[in-house]
Amino acid sequence: MRLLLPFSSATSPTVTPPQSFPEYPPPSQLDCSGRLSKIFKKSVIGTLTGALSLTLVFSSPISSVAADIDPYLSLNPPDSSLNYFDSSPEDCPNEEEADTETPEDEIKPQLVTNEGIVEEAWEIVNGAFLDTRSHRWTPETWQKQKEEILVSPIKSRSKAHEVIKKMLASLGDQYTRFLSPDEFSRMSKYDISGIGINLREVSDGGGNVKLKVLGLVLDGPADIAGVKQGDEIIAVNGMDVSGKSSFEVLSLLQGPSKTYVELKVKHGKCGPLKSIEVQRQVNAQTPVSYRLEKVDNGKISVGYIRLKEFNALARKDLVTAMKRLQEKGASYFVMDLRDNLGGLVQAGIETAKLFLDEGDTVIYTAGRDTKAQKTVLADGKPLITAPLIVMVNNRTASASEIVASALHDNCKAVLVGERTYGKGLIQSVFELRDGSGVVVTIGKYVTPNHMDINGGGIEPDFRNLPGLVKFLNL
Repeated sequence: MRLLLPFSSATSPTVTPPQSFPEYPPPSQLDCSGRLSKIFKKSVIGTLTGALSLTLVFSSPISSVAADIDPYLSLNPPDSSLNYFDSSPEDCPNEEEADTETPEDEIKPQLVTNEGIVEEAWEIVNGAFLDTRSHRWTPETWQKQKEEILVSPIKSRSKAHEVIKKMLASLGDQYTRFLSPDEFSRMSKYDISGIGINLREVSDGGGNVKLKVLGLVLDGPADIAGVKQGDEIIAVNGMDVSGKSSFEVLSLLQGPSKTYVELKVKHGKCGPLKSIEVQRQVNAQTPVSYRLEKVDNGKISVGYIRLKEFNALARKDLVTAMKRLQEKGASYFVMDLRDNLGGLVQAGIETAKLFLDEGDTVIYTAGRDTKAQKTVLADGKPLITAPLIVMVNNRTASASEIVASALHDNCKAVLVGERTYGKGLIQSVFELRDGSGVVVTIGKYVTPNHMDINGGGIEPDFRNLPGLVKFLNL
């Protein structure tokens, strides 16, 4: 099973564009100075100078970000070779056969050897690991290490786990590490749906996308109600979800604890459609707070929005906040991402899209496979065109940095505060056959202007705008 995770002066430092992106020209190396100058000339906020209050800007370094994985996970199938999501009409048996299941007592457990567990971890790194720091990993040295490790028998499971730990430590990557069965169990049970399922968009091979259940929390609400791994989600509360992203559907699943949500699912690749009522278990808390402030003797209204994290409710609640502030007359906006350590990366991407024009680059991703490199683009009109200030500090990390860089590089916002934390790597968590797991760095994020977020963070345009403290009571 694999869980995809996601964790000064105004002059930016010189950064060499990543070599893995020669085919992606920067978006005209955007020079936002003209547009930002206009924003500040027409805004009372632009007349403010000086220094932000130290108590508001500076905070203690966060060692926990370097040690912890973003807790928002999406499960992948335990073994891609099992083809959970292949669906060819000619492969379907008749309906009677499709509804037949193999009794559990007929499933024979596989023998897992100590050497097999070590080799499984080795294979995962061999196929997916991206060396972003030490630059000492090569297929040749990794193969040699495997041969040296397996030259003699591994006599206990605890010894096998120790071997895996040392093997991963040799990679020199602080995020790539081993998880004991207990640690993996706790991580895999983190649930953002509220009903104990994880979804993924899967191609049907014909150009269409289906939403499949990739994982279930054992004895969770969906599991108890009868949802199965591999089920296709057809509708939520009577709403057809075809064409919707997994993130949008996860948002639809959210609701108050102890209330019910109705799912229409298709069991397996050929099974019948069934309606299943599931009781929600987790009540997600909104990460958005907002207020309207009057400045310049009441002549100007500024909408202030605080985003504490990016969870499944972030985008929806941010849209609500922006619309209400606009209705109340807000003509300028401040988005506060200070101390926002990230969260659900897709929520950050969807949030950034709210402020961008169709076709604007949100973020690039780079990995081992050059063919798998991806450009994430905005696909609609911006929610607002009013001047926007984004506040950041050294605890602004991961998904927050994706939002800040996307808005900044596309000339949609001015960044104010401190250089951000610098967490721009993508990790996956893979389950081994004995219930333990390995966390592996498989990719990284690169900003629209080809700045490597990881390690260096994002430099703000301004450190100082004291009027934000005076007029917005921050």
